[in-house]
Amino acid sequence: MNSKYPALPAKSYEVAIADVTKALEQEEGTGSLKDKLHQISEDSTATTKQRWEQIASAITSEKKKTAFAERAAKAASREEVMNPALKNILEIISIFTDIFLRLIKMIIAPLVFSTLVVGVAKLGDLKAVGRIGGKTMLWFISASFVSLLLGCLLVNIFEPGRMMNLEPPSALLDSGVDKGSMTLKGFITHIIPSSVVESMATNEILQIVVFSLLFGVATAAIGVKGEPIIKALDSVGHVMLKVTSMVMYVAPFAVFAAMASVVAKKGLGVLGTYAIFIGEFYAGLLLLWLILIGVGYLLIKKRIVTLFGRLKEALLLAFSTASSEAAYPKMMEELERFGCNNRIVSFTLPLGYSFNLDGSMMYMTFASLFIAQSYGIDMSIGDQMLMLLTLMVTSKGIAGVPRASLVVIAGTLATFGIPEAGLLLLLGVDHVLDMGRSATNVVGNAIATVAVSKWEKSLKD
Repeated sequence: MNSKYPALPAKSYEVAIADVTKALEQEEGTGSLKDKLHQISEDSTATTKQRWEQIASAITSEKKKTAFAERAAKAASREEVMNPALKNILEIISIFTDIFLRLIKMIIAPLVFSTLVVGVAKLGDLKAVGRIGGKTMLWFISASFVSLLLGCLLVNIFEPGRMMNLEPPSALLDSGVDKGSMTLKGFITHIIPSSVVESMATNEILQIVVFSLLFGVATAAIGVKGEPIIKALDSVGHVMLKVTSMVMYVAPFAVFAAMASVVAKKGLGVLGTYAIFIGEFYAGLLLLWLILIGVGYLLIKKRIVTLFGRLKEALLLAFSTASSEAAYPKMMEELERFGCNNRIVSFTLPLGYSFNLDGSMMYMTFASLFIAQSYGIDMSIGDQMLMLLTLMVTSKGIAGVPRASLVVIAGTLATFGIPEAGLLLLLGVDHVLDMGRSATNVVGNAIATVAVSKWEKSLKD
């Protein structure tokens, strides 16, 4: 809206209202405001002065909404108008981050396969696997439900999407995020690998986990004949952990490059534009941390401080690179040093990276309902609970890599009739949000591993 609308009428309220209405008729893109002002004008229960005050308030609100949208668009497109020289510098320093993440991904498949097979085989029998697996999954399902529910509650309390007040986008507008097969059938068929070699090549962690569990159980079942395989894979696991310690020399450079790139590309302006949304989401993550730490304290008392002392490097890696995978090898090493049984760590942690991404879980309900609120779509409590249960299934097996959550959210939006183009509202700050939820994933999986070790009475002091 422009300055030709008077803040206060210089003449009678009736004439002022007529002037504003006439000016609106000559402008494009004010359809919703026109309708609102028409409703106010037709309100016979209000005085002329009251109607003018309502009109002034509606115009002011429209101005704020338009200004916010303009700032958001400018912030989101910052990278496109960036100085070419600065962009070239960022490309050069981002080499360190790219190299580090590629090295980590190189380690993941052989490390998960070798440690999980050895862990399952050393458990001894199917009864032990079932017992520990049952306790692990009970924790994962409970933590996932709490995380999703917390995101749902907070977005209903804060209502961050209401400030957007957007018109529904064109059906032809695409978010650019492939929603993939986010159905129950798609999830079930996806977890079964058609080729374990392909699964390892593409780092499909859940498929690797499924094959490793079957391979480990089968190796244990054949008894003495399987012992050479167990010994060989145990050696492979130790070799991969040594490779991990070598890769970690690159970590400080990767952290610097990742942080510099985010600030330069997105700018501090994008944080200001979305300050309320980002602040509310991080407040939710803080609350989730407090819940997880509280449960951890009930389990291991003051040792929870020691645990976080050991996790600080893994947390920094996950936060700065916005990738839970980046912290996986370091987590495994530090949890064993903390006193968790090697068999439990090797069994629980790989499963956690598929089933227990607490930060990502909370973000999914928070972001989905934020987008619905932005377009003025009111979802009943029943619909929100159905969305929560849907995400309980479709979110399992997502990789702990940047923006994986957006794929699940895109499928959820389509399922519930929410415009998928709403994801464009989040893309400008998704990396900033992903940093927090990746670090939260590390906390959730670490405490889950400690909890299972404690329940199995194998946690060393």
